[in-house]
This record gives sequence, structure tokens and C-alpha cells, in this order.
Amino acid sequence: MQEAGFDWLLASNEPWTRYRTLVDLLDRPEDAPEVRAARTAMLAYPGVQGMIAEAGAWPGYALKRHNDANHPLYKFSTLADFGLRAGDPGVDAALAAVMIHRSAEGSFASLIHVPEAFGGPGEDTWGWIACDAPTLLYALLALGVKRDGRVTAAVDHLVGMAHDNGWRCAAAPQFGKFRGPGRREHPCPIANVYALKALAQVPEMRDGPATRAGVEMLLSHWEQRGQQKYYLFGIGADFCKLKYPFVWYDILHVADVLSRYPTARTDPRFQEMVNAIAAQADEDGRYTAGSMYQAWQGWSFADKKHPSPWLTFLALRVLRRMNGMI
Repeated sequence: MQEAGFDWLLASNEPWTRYRTLVDLLDRPEDAPEVRAARTAMLAYPGVQGMIAEAGAWPGYALKRHNDANHPLYKFSTLADFGLRAGDPGVDAALAAVMIHRSAEGSFASLIHVPEAFGGPGEDTWGWIACDAPTLLYALLALGVKRDGRVTAAVDHLVGMAHDNGWRCAAAPQFGKFRGPGRREHPCPIANVYALKALAQVPEMRDGPATRAGVEMLLSHWEQRGQQKYYLFGIGADFCKLKYPFVWYDILHVADVLSRYPTARTDPRFQEMVNAIAAQADEDGRYTAGSMYQAWQGWSFADKKHPSPWLTFLALRVLRRMNGMI
């Protein structure tokens, strides 16, 4: 799909798709009339306003599983993906609701329920786990909260948790003996995705030792696909299905994150991953969800029968980053 083919994206009824296509694929400035119009329509869209309201009611309810796509955590990250930012109506109140809950270690906290059977306290508890705190940090950074000491402390804590093989399963002390179902010394794939997504928002971190280790962990896992599992995360047919929102460990989520890192973009293993995405385009260069979250029914990216403008945009943006253009 060349630039002329972007007309389908620009004609969609999804203002977030129009907005991000104009800015990320067509390099239109934020003050261009068509960009401002798309952004205004996005902020007025009922579904977007609903997400802002849910984010503003943080924490909503205690997290019991980190692939709960309906949780306000993923409303925050989706709003950030769409391109909302601090100062937009309702966003500042939602940000404030998150930023008042911080851990002693520096990360922002979520309300989490870890059962006693898994080594936790067995009650709703404020704290962090390596598969929720980085998503909150990503959302804060992408929404524009960067020059804030609390955010800097969260970045430092996240970087400090990295090992030579990337990020491992980790949790705040109040969650007791909780640890995911894997070997202590193994990396956790989804924790690496979340951490890299957050740190990509900090330019000086994109080529640091921590992010290089995380990138290598994900590329090595792809290289060993079908053979190696970490914390029950494998790479097979389900992994390769296009899926959104970016909640769990699947190909478009991983590729979107890795495409933000120059070292990944030049790696032949990543090219293989991108080729696996590109092969899923139809004859018009459009992409359809291969899997979906029931909680998001009604959005185009949760429709397995028809091409999705937003999924198509996301795939095309990865391809464009591979060309070193953004």
C-alpha cells in the first residue's frame, strides 16, 4: 500500500486512524488543518470518551490476571496508542488518579489481587508487578508526562530491574513469594515487551544496556520459536495472529515495540517477524484481526471478518519504521 493507498485509512470512520495516519505515515504537522480536525473528532468520539472516563475511575477494580483486556490499565495504554495527551479533556484527572499511587521502589502502583495459593496476600493490594507497572509508565510517558520526578524515578526503577538476559518476573515485596510459572533465572517475554515499550519513550534509553538486553531476549525467542517457552509464553500459531489492543504476547505487539529500536530494525530475525506480518495482508494491502478480545467487540480491530483500518495502520507503521523513515 503506497501513499495513494492511504486514502482508505483517511476515509475510515475512525478518527484515531485518520489522525495517526496523517502524522505517522504522511508526516503532516500537528497544526495542519486536517490533523487538527481528525484529532478534534477523536476526542469527541463516544468510545474514546468512554475510555477516558474508565481511566479516570482508576483503578476500577483489582487486577487478577494481566491479560484482562477490559481493565482500565489497557484503556490508558490504548488512549496513549491513539495519540491522546496530557491537557486533553479528562486526561489530566485520569493521570492524577494514577500518579498518587507510588511504590517505595519508584514504580507506579496498581491495585492487584494475588491469591494466597500463588504466594500472595490473598487480598486487594496496591503494588507493582513487572507485567503491569511498565504499561502504566508507557501510558504516562506517551501521554506526555515526562518532566516529572515521579516518572523519572519509575524509569530508573524499571531500568534497574533489567538483567543480562532482559527483564525477569518480579513483584513488589508486599506480594510475598509470588512469581510466575517459570524458572527464576529465565526472562519473562511479556515483561520485556512492556519494559521496552515504556523505555522507547525515553530517547536516551533506546541504546542502553538494559534495552539492548531486552531486544536480544525477544529476538532470540523468535529465533527459537516452536522450541523455547519462558513462563508458559511460546511462539506458535496463536502468537502470529494479529490482535489489538496491545495487551499480551503476540506478533504485532512485539513487532510494534521492536520497530522503535534501531538495533532491532537492522536484525534479520526481526525482518523475518515483519515478513510474517506482511504476509497477512489481503490483495488490497489491508489487514484483518486473526484473534480478538471479546471486551472490545464493536471496534474494527476486534472483527475477524473484515479488514481493520487501525490494524492496517499499525502494520504499515511497522513496515515504514523498517525503512528507517520514522
